[in-house]
Amino acid sequence: MRRVASLLLTGLVAGAVLLGTAAPALAHNVLISSDPKDGSSLAQGPTAVTLTFDQPVQAGEKFNTVTVTGPEGTRWEADGEPTVRDNSVTFPVRPLGPAAEYTVGYRVLSADGHPVTGSLKFTLTEAGDGTPAPAAATAAEDAAGEDGGGGVPIWVWIAGAVVLLAGGVFFALRGGGEPSSR
Repeated sequence: MRRVASLLLTGLVAGAVLLGTAAPALAHNVLISSDPKDGSSLAQGPTAVTLTFDQPVQAGEKFNTVTVTGPEGTRWEADGEPTVRDNSVTFPVRPLGPAAEYTVGYRVLSADGHPVTGSLKFTLTEAGDGTPAPAAATAAEDAAGEDGGGGVPIWVWIAGAVVLLAGGVFFALRGGGEPSSR
């Protein structure tokens, strides 16, 4: 009985160590500030969106995307690629149109090589005179930018560790009987 308790305790400690050390290795960039700020109300539309992260963002064509979506799914981002400087990503915005809520969506390549996605919203309180991007161009960009990518979720690693740990305990207990005589 002592052997079973000892094996169980060893398994629990090993599991705790695995779970305690897995999280920092999987850390991705986190948005720490934005201009415009999430939830802000603006009388005049921004000429650019700036996103600031806690770690550097990898630069490169097609790695980073920023979209600005207005009422009825209209798109307001300007043509071109986002500008990356260390941990900040800046993207120009077309002059905005109706007074409404706008959503900024982003996908950036984290310092560790994994994509990070998110969104924020701001409200334009006074209508501008801008026009949205042509619908045909934004549909082509959407189709080209969707790859379904992303890192492996942490729950997969935790589930794998639990299965391996349970299997180890099972085989250790199963093999703990009396030695067979030949």
